[in-house]
Amino acid sequence: MATTTTAKTDINNANIFILAGDIGGTNSRLSIHHPNVPQAIYTQNYLNSDHLINLDHDTFENRIIGPFLQDFFSSSSIRISSDIIIIACLAVAGPVRNNRVEVTNVGNMKGCIVLDGNNLEQQNDDSDFGIFRCIKACVIINDFVGQGYGLCDLDVENENKCIPLTPKSIELFRVNQVSSTPGPIACVGAGTGLGECYLTCSSLRPRDGYECNASEGGHADYVPHSNLERELLDNLREKFDEPNRVSVERVVSGRGLANVYEFLAKKFPDKVDSKVDEDFHNAGDMKGRVVGVQANMEEGQGCQLCSMALDIFASAYGSEVGNAALKFLPTGGMFVSGGLTGKNLKFIEGKDGSFMKAYFDKGRVKCVLDNVPLFAVLDEGIGLNGARIRAEREYKKLFSM
Repeated sequence: MATTTTAKTDINNANIFILAGDIGGTNSRLSIHHPNVPQAIYTQNYLNSDHLINLDHDTFENRIIGPFLQDFFSSSSIRISSDIIIIACLAVAGPVRNNRVEVTNVGNMKGCIVLDGNNLEQQNDDSDFGIFRCIKACVIINDFVGQGYGLCDLDVENENKCIPLTPKSIELFRVNQVSSTPGPIACVGAGTGLGECYLTCSSLRPRDGYECNASEGGHADYVPHSNLERELLDNLREKFDEPNRVSVERVVSGRGLANVYEFLAKKFPDKVDSKVDEDFHNAGDMKGRVVGVQANMEEGQGCQLCSMALDIFASAYGSEVGNAALKFLPTGGMFVSGGLTGKNLKFIEGKDGSFMKAYFDKGRVKCVLDNVPLFAVLDEGIGLNGARIRAEREYKKLFSM
């Protein structure tokens, strides 16, 4: 099924559109905009498992992008013609090379789908949709780079979208905003996996704004901080056949949270709640969600083992965010995003919590972090908005604005 939102806007005289996409393993979110207008004219959210079944002889474009554009133009009563120009950016979960990405394990399909921005730009098709010829530019970026660009338009003072995690964060952020040489921005976010990116602003051309750079920081080494966590590391080495190291994503992610619970269940069998454990093992790819829901219940109501797992997760998360802050010195803001952030906020905020303690546990250089604005991102639409911002930049480049 697809969920749709349409804004009441008169667009009959317009012929240039911005297409943004946030393509994950579970959902594909698309929106279309007028240039320079953040509000979407039309949006849809597709559940990949419904739309990408039996894709062997078809493409992602034909299953989702084509129908989306056709539905948009039909609902807007705009005739598809050679006058229509679409500038697109798709933020996709996967490594991007040469404006192309291969995505595995999407929806119910086996194998991978390919999204190639260069092919989409060059199509002059006579398909059932006849719309791909209108796409004059299509930029493919990593989904977490999309989140990074989304930070460029994030209102840090809107508590529904973002909350400060340290007392001086908003003040420090404001100082950077008016600086002649804005500092770097960094973002670390736990969801299905662990994403990281960083943004820099040229001191020679600060008016051009921030550029976002991809990172594979989520695959840096996991470093335990207690005897129990050292046992966890040994467990993960054996589980994943890694004799020397495991990546921090094996702990700080939805799947990582499941790994931690499984270890604790073996270590402390007397603490296992049989009903929770049954739900956990029947949850498929959503095992981490079972742990998170239990851990966030009122005190005394949830599963003790799940709370222990989330506490270890939060400590490792805070440590990795602190590592990123030391590496990038993001005086423009250190942002903690991803689906697991907002859902587990009580384990992340608070100076006495595991996350914040680990964040500041940096020995003799911990005072450096006092100058870094630190925020938790609650806006789940940040990736789609980031794709829009990146497409807008392509539009301005093409039209010399």
